[in-house]
Amino acid sequence: MTLATWLRAHGGAAHTSELSAAGFGKKAIAEEVRSGRMLRRRRSWIALPDADPAILAAISAGGRLTCVSAARHLGLWVPPSDGAVHVAVSPTAARFDASGLRVHWTRGPVPTSPRALVDPLVTVLRHVAHCQERVDALAIWESAIRKGLADSAELTRVRWRSTPATELASVSSSLSDSGLETHFVHLMRGHGVRVRQQVLIDGRRVDGLIGDCLIVQLDGFAHHSSAIDRRRDIEADARLRLRGYTVLRFDYVQILFHPGEVAEVVLMAMAQGLHRAAQPARDQEIRPRSGATRRHRPDLGRNS
Repeated sequence: MTLATWLRAHGGAAHTSELSAAGFGKKAIAEEVRSGRMLRRRRSWIALPDADPAILAAISAGGRLTCVSAARHLGLWVPPSDGAVHVAVSPTAARFDASGLRVHWTRGPVPTSPRALVDPLVTVLRHVAHCQERVDALAIWESAIRKGLADSAELTRVRWRSTPATELASVSSSLSDSGLETHFVHLMRGHGVRVRQQVLIDGRRVDGLIGDCLIVQLDGFAHHSSAIDRRRDIEADARLRLRGYTVLRFDYVQILFHPGEVAEVVLMAMAQGLHRAAQPARDQEIRPRSGATRRHRPDLGRNS
């Protein structure tokens, strides 16, 4: 196996002690660096030129990728980035260039190898709990659970020694199908509205069901990449309407950047009783003998 092949199989970078243990000699490594086929960082780290830039930034600072940068590296849902690379360093670390970095000094719940490129997932989640807005942190935690990288029951048993992480462990679940869904459920919970998730209706699962008849569908950033996707959603929405449901559809930008407008639309739909199944005729309209029309006022105190 060549050095490049080995590095590519191990995250794109490694400490020279690991390379030596794998059978690569100092002279061979030095020649790869001189030829430009490899990069050297902080004397003892060797990396591929096309390695993840975030990984290169982390090892250049003598640390590991963590928090949202590690979550993105692991393929988890993450909120829009400010461009900073989140790096975990030793509490005694010094003499490194912190420009462009968000430095995390706190140790995680589990021991970590000083040669690791990325923090363990449990440590990543702890940093996320302290660094991110609660709803964004919850979305990342639930993304890890959804992808099978974490288990909600196991997370509740971790000794976090952190109030934010302990609280997130108690509420995170695998119900949300995406980070957007986590945001929406959190938004509605703040208004006292219960959302049932991933309910099977007409042979397909819907993102959210409020009450009996109000369906909410959420379109991710990459959704509707083709006319076929859009047509399929239009057909599904039409079928749901014919079955007596009201369908509200929101996209990525609305959920993340205009949550107040989303909540206003949903609450107005509920005020109109669109979340309830059809009521008996006597509850919908009563006609006194005088001929005047009097409508029964819906009870807006219940939301499911």
